[in-house]
Amino acid sequence: MILLFRVSHAQTTWIRVNQVGYLQNDVKVAVWVSKEKKNVSSFEIIDVQSGKVVYSGNKIMNMGKQPAFESSARLDFSDFSRPGRYVIKVGETKSVPFSVGNSIYAGSSEIPLKYMRQQRCGYNPFLKDSCHVYDGITVGDPDGKRDGIYYNVTGGWHDASDYLQYVTTSANAVYQLLFAYNRYPEAFGDHYQANGNEGANGIPDILDEAKWGLDWLVKMNPDKDTYFNQVADDRDHAGMVLPTQQKVDYGWGAGKERPVYFCSPKPQGLFKYKNRSTGLASTLGKYASSFTLGAKLLAPYYPAFSEMLLQKARDAYHKGVENPGVCQTAPGGAPYFYEEDNWTDDMQLAAAEMYNVLRNNEYLTQAVHYGRMEPVTPWMGADSARHYQWYPFVNLGNYHLAQQNDNPAAKAEFIRNMRTGLQRVKDRAQDLGDAFLNGIPFIWCSNNLTVGFISQCRLYHELTGDNSFLEIETAMRDWLLGCNPWGTSMLVGYPDNGDTPIDPHSAFTHLHGMPITGGLVDGPIYTSIFNSLIGIYLAKEDEYAPFQSDYVVYHDDFADYSTNEPTMDGTASLCFYLGYLDSQANEAEKSWRNHKE
Repeated sequence: MILLFRVSHAQTTWIRVNQVGYLQNDVKVAVWVSKEKKNVSSFEIIDVQSGKVVYSGNKIMNMGKQPAFESSARLDFSDFSRPGRYVIKVGETKSVPFSVGNSIYAGSSEIPLKYMRQQRCGYNPFLKDSCHVYDGITVGDPDGKRDGIYYNVTGGWHDASDYLQYVTTSANAVYQLLFAYNRYPEAFGDHYQANGNEGANGIPDILDEAKWGLDWLVKMNPDKDTYFNQVADDRDHAGMVLPTQQKVDYGWGAGKERPVYFCSPKPQGLFKYKNRSTGLASTLGKYASSFTLGAKLLAPYYPAFSEMLLQKARDAYHKGVENPGVCQTAPGGAPYFYEEDNWTDDMQLAAAEMYNVLRNNEYLTQAVHYGRMEPVTPWMGADSARHYQWYPFVNLGNYHLAQQNDNPAAKAEFIRNMRTGLQRVKDRAQDLGDAFLNGIPFIWCSNNLTVGFISQCRLYHELTGDNSFLEIETAMRDWLLGCNPWGTSMLVGYPDNGDTPIDPHSAFTHLHGMPITGGLVDGPIYTSIFNSLIGIYLAKEDEYAPFQSDYVVYHDDFADYSTNEPTMDGTASLCFYLGYLDSQANEAEKSWRNHKE
């Protein structure tokens, strides 16, 4: 059942909470915001079932003026841990209901996988039909010798609500799925077959999904000398249709073959615009890390496939070593592409994973070397960045070097690097005086950066036990689930009784009313960026108008592809953190059973 908590334009004061709720030992903070100039001195927590006040709080930090609001306050109820269903009240203003308890995120790790299955190219289990079965014809060969050749590259995932496909984002998504399972295997169940149809197959669904992505990466790397980077270009943007109905003509017939671009160390683009590629390492590092971790985790289920992946990982890694630099995606008729400027993080992660599997000290030495070339992911603490300029948004190579014990000095160094990045974001939030503690730059796909940040917070805490970032970790988790100026979850359909995106930029929803549950939308964006983008508009009255500002906007409107379009890689990246939250439900169940025994 979906209950919509939309805006009353006569209202002047709101209380924002995580609509799912809080673990019992969480740092628990709600945010009060008002169009009026005033302060808060106390608040109450009311039990939804009984209607009684169960907690009175005065641990409050008045934060003053915010974008779109004259006043704000952080309401801290961390010392309240009684499981139940509650609302927070200040004066006559109440929050939406939320829960407290260690089991409230049970099953949450399955939510993003729903969207991933819907994003499948080739056979799509959501539609029970296949799309893009003719892919593809080669273009963009840097040597100019192999263009116009057919390769079977059908499969993988569509990148977002259009139907382009990139190794950059897909390989990262594969790795994120594998990483989430490797850290919290108990959080992921088996309810679907390998093809995405319902029915258990003895393999955790998250590994089935990763295998789907790996199968495509293998097609995109047919031999040790051939690496492709993307399928299709922005000629794809010919109008909203379901993927099975798409009839774009790339020169080989309507709905027929699409172009498959080679990885190129040189600037690439078939039309007016070119990217700024300088090498191959950013893409080949992503291939190698995904292949390596895939080989490790899929070995019990697909031993021959696992052996092939490991050899492909070696080949990709060593070719990346030989070709340092970035391999950016190719633009088409518009100047937009993934402007990735860093590559050493990709090679660092690949080397770290190769070391984890092969235990060859040479890989460890190389991982440390690459890691020292970029100690901190550059977006952390920055005010802005170009589109996907520093990607992936979390450097998991730092985590691997911080958790291994074979080089204690490097371990301490990379723990320090992780802390430095987190501190920069925390400092920026404090400098801004942000009531939500948000130090994330509001660039395109800001929610993806937020997921990267909370992942690094969680990994840092697990490594060190240091509580310095627990408050901002939970604040940014809560931001994604409703504790933000707009009071909406950024995850479509989750929670199912809350305010979540209902009009995302998607043909599934907009044209056919099909839910795209589990998709993480792009998220809030600087108003200046929103106003500068091509072909963007609002198709309906803005229900969040009272919460928009000259600084930042978010719209639940299909016509706003900059804030309300789900992304495949951001959604996949959320599996790690939801795996952690889901695992707490498992721990609560174990504790209850032990107590009963």
